[in-house]
Amino acid sequence: MSVSVGDDAPDFELENHQGGRIRLSRFRGKHNVIIAFHPLAWTPVCSSQMKNYEEDIVWFQQHNTRVLGLSVDAVPTKVAWATDLGGITYDFLSDFHPHGAVAEAYGVAREDGLSERAIFVVDKRGTIVFKRIYEIPTLPDNADVRRAIEQLS
Repeated sequence: MSVSVGDDAPDFELENHQGGRIRLSRFRGKHNVIIAFHPLAWTPVCSSQMKNYEEDIVWFQQHNTRVLGLSVDAVPTKVAWATDLGGITYDFLSDFHPHGAVAEAYGVAREDGLSERAIFVVDKRGTIVFKRIYEIPTLPDNADVRRAIEQLS
């Protein structure tokens, strides 16, 4: 299954690195959401990508946007990696069990058990307004996501 711009974002609930559970549908009517799938913790491009979101977190907050960083890594891995990155204040989510179920729902699960590097922006109504799948070694530019969010204002 794959989702496209204009589709309702598939709902999910996952554990975050701070010991809580995050359900996408709870943001409806309140926040835009960036869903940033990344293949694997501690890899160089994934580390840079996740740090870039943290560097722009104030901008995202000013634009009423939540960031969700998802991978198939287990929660303890997400906890340790967030610490190693110098602290992550947005939600690092574990799509570990059932393995890759959210990546599958969004059409970005890979045969090797990882997810693609993919970004979705979901507006306050729960509609996907931006979708981009990147080559695994490509570092996404936050400017693309910021433009998509600015168009929602």
